[in-house]
Amino acid sequence: MIELYHALHSTCSQKVRICLHEKNLSWTSRLVALDRKEQLSDWYLALNPNGVVPTLVHDGRPVVDSSVICEYLDEQFPQVPLTPATPLGRARMRAWMRYVEEVPTSAVRVPSFNGAFLARFKGLDEQAFRREQADVRPLRKHFYRRMGPNGFPLADVEASVEQLTRTVDRMDADLAPGGPWLLGSQYTLADIVVAPLIDRIADLGLDELWRDGRRPAFAGWFARMQARPAFCLAFPKGARLTEFLPVVPVRQLLQPVTP
Repeated sequence: MIELYHALHSTCSQKVRICLHEKNLSWTSRLVALDRKEQLSDWYLALNPNGVVPTLVHDGRPVVDSSVICEYLDEQFPQVPLTPATPLGRARMRAWMRYVEEVPTSAVRVPSFNGAFLARFKGLDEQAFRREQADVRPLRKHFYRRMGPNGFPLADVEASVEQLTRTVDRMDADLAPGGPWLLGSQYTLADIVVAPLIDRIADLGLDELWRDGRRPAFAGWFARMQARPAFCLAFPKGARLTEFLPVVPVRQLLQPVTP
């Protein structure tokens, strides 16, 4: 019995959905309403004290953290292997996964919130925002505090775009000598965990990084990723921000606000 507590537009949820579909596993969907802060309710915090999605529940036992969930699924259901067989291969895969967690996963949140989610906090002053939105979050309290009701400062958006650009450059450089996947011929969890972040970058209007012949190795990788049935199944209607919210493109966010 596999249950996934998730949100359609959550990039961390998307990577777990890709993994589940790649392994052809049967699972029960439990949607969590992030806009109503359902992830902060007592019943959900009992499953995941971090108060974020996704949470996998397998035979009644919760597993948290999206990349950990993917590794758990690959170990628990090895019939479709997504991890290299050699120690060196596994080390390379985990190095990529660590990089993805530390750089683009954090970076993409800044334009996502500034470009799509700020309307949820309209009308809140700083004190009310901290009380109702920031301080109730076990894991992301200081992220929300830095954002505030008016969004992240321009310097944070610029730093985020720099990190996302560097991620695309790094992937393109690794893919250029061979590919077709990040670790060469084998499709692995490294490809899965980064794919939703790249899809989010495109949804925010930053796909200019690989359009028109720029970074061709990367562009080829993303096209192959998008063509996989598991990827398509992991992105039902409502999984992209532009499908249900007005989104300000990243390049517009980079323009200084004139007083």
